Amino acid sequence: MFYEITVTQFSKMLTNLSHILDKAAAEAETKKVDFNVYLGSRLAPDQFNLTRQIQIACDTAKMCAARLTGKTAPVHEDNETTLAQLKERIQKVLDYLATFTPADYKDAATIKVAQPRWEGKYLTGAEFAVQHAIPNLHFHVVTAYAILRHNGITIGKKDYLGDMPFKS
Repeated sequence: MFYEITVTQFSKMLTNLSHILDKAAAEAETKKVDFNVYLGSRLAPDQFNLTRQIQIACDTAKMCAARLTGKTAPVHEDNETTLAQLKERIQKVLDYLATFTPADYKDAATIKVAQPRWEGKYLTGAEFAVQHAIPNLHFHVVTAYAILRHNGITIGKKDYLGDMPFKS
């Protein structure tokens, strides 16, 4: 179950984010707007800009997978300044997530997950995934979406949700 709600869902959302960025880039080109304007945009003065939202979404996905399985996550320097570099980072995280299997998550529910900013406290793997990592990833992806939407990019809910695994 943890593989499906983390790796599968995180991969989908990062792929959707990449497609949203492609749509935004195409529209920016049509409107003759420098895409860097969007990268520096934010919804509120105390929120991170688009670049940082993308970086944190990537970090959340890779670090959740690593923490739940005991694997080592790749390090990213947070030095991306262009759309191409951000898209490359998304792809690197997608490639990393593709290395996991459901078997990697066999003990994920009961492990203890701690972070320095939690000051000695921890969550179980199940709590970490459901109450922290999943909402955090969605928060940063939707905030990236909202920054672009707020700046007039023509994207909608279907772009955010992506393809559905409909059955017939």
